[in-house]
Amino acid sequence: MKQEIILVLDCGATNVRAMAVDCQGNIIARASTANASDITMGNSAWHQWSLEAIVQRFADCCQQLKAKLAACRVRGITVTTFGVDGALVDGQGQLLYPIISWKCPRTLAVMENIGRFMPQQQLQSISGIGAFAFNTLYRLVWLKENHPKLLEQAHAWLFISSLINHRLTGEFTTDITMAGTSQMLDIHQRDFSLEILQATGLPRSLFPRLVEAGDQIGTLQKDAANLLGLDAGIPVISAGHDTQFAIFGAGAAQDTPVLSSGTWEILMVRSTLVNTPLLSHYAGSTCELDSQAGLYNPGMQWLASGVLEWVRKLLWTQETPWLTLINEASAIPAGSEGVKMQCNFLTGQNAGWQGVTLSSTRGHFYRSALEELTAQLQHNLQLLEKIGHFKATELLLVGGGSRNTLWNQIKANMLGIPIKVLDDAETTVAGAAMFGWYGVGEFTSPEQARSQVRYQYRYFYPLNCHR
Repeated sequence: MKQEIILVLDCGATNVRAMAVDCQGNIIARASTANASDITMGNSAWHQWSLEAIVQRFADCCQQLKAKLAACRVRGITVTTFGVDGALVDGQGQLLYPIISWKCPRTLAVMENIGRFMPQQQLQSISGIGAFAFNTLYRLVWLKENHPKLLEQAHAWLFISSLINHRLTGEFTTDITMAGTSQMLDIHQRDFSLEILQATGLPRSLFPRLVEAGDQIGTLQKDAANLLGLDAGIPVISAGHDTQFAIFGAGAAQDTPVLSSGTWEILMVRSTLVNTPLLSHYAGSTCELDSQAGLYNPGMQWLASGVLEWVRKLLWTQETPWLTLINEASAIPAGSEGVKMQCNFLTGQNAGWQGVTLSSTRGHFYRSALEELTAQLQHNLQLLEKIGHFKATELLLVGGGSRNTLWNQIKANMLGIPIKVLDDAETTVAGAAMFGWYGVGEFTSPEQARSQVRYQYRYFYPLNCHR
């Protein structure tokens, strides 16, 4: 009897992956290939994605898994991607203009002047999304002002996950979690905001039917099946924005904050309530729709391991093992003997170290960076508790930064709550697969699907409490 799996197609900014996941959340087979945006012809600063290249990369991954997939029964397919990006398409789903990458600076001026349509504070109060130059809203305003005829000709705007789903099924849809990243949704109504669309002159008809995570979009069509080396007729189940499925796939319960620790730290929580008017008072704040109806994902983000990488290059070498830095910092007592670091490098306001003496070592500098970044976490967690109307009793930690055991302990000590570390890096894929299993009817809810997974956590408990 063939093993049954959900095939997750995961399009990340640096890698495209195909993962076969069983109903206990185990990855049975995996393949990956590099992904990258292209430089726009005529402007070396602009970036765009090639949909054809992304689809072909998925095909390459599936071909790598051909023998393993042949031994399995593929029950369903889900697609998960980074947020905000998408494109205008015609009635056959063909792109009318390339997919503008989130890293492209062309929409920065739109963001800076969006107040001519609606105040930024009002935009965030309605949509939950803060002022980020890559917001989908700014892409569409840019297209409207620079290529108005294309907007008039367009049959639809499809987010990148829906572009891929259209290639698989021929169906025009909008993944709700992708729409939640766009700054065009009324986040409390779970639908596109007529107020925002009317203010910016964008027609509601551009956006196809909204589908919830776990809804069946359609079935795999013959051409796409041949490209992927799969059988036609496999159900394609809606997933969407990778962040939401990473949170769910990590095992986060309601009101349990999740910290994704990498170059940036992104702190989010699954909350039933959110004070969206409060968001605009705090830089780096945002609120997206949870993978499940009735829940929100308010969050904060700030530069974190990017600072630590800079410290390593400055005081050691890029090749110096992280364990060397951690060991030197571990020899320094809490408080770094008065050495303090301001880590607000993005604003450039008083960034750097204070309290340095002739006896200060590299260990002091590195430990003070860990302590200041943790102080930022503490501050942002307190803000998030206010925005999301909850009180944290533990923090779930995922991502590359979670491998720094000294930093984990500093976080536990400073926050005064246990730090729960999940070492499994495939939380996005796991979450998307759980919704896939639910969508094909194997389980009655995504939670039931998640209950089959055996999570293994490491705990760091506070040795003292500063909260």
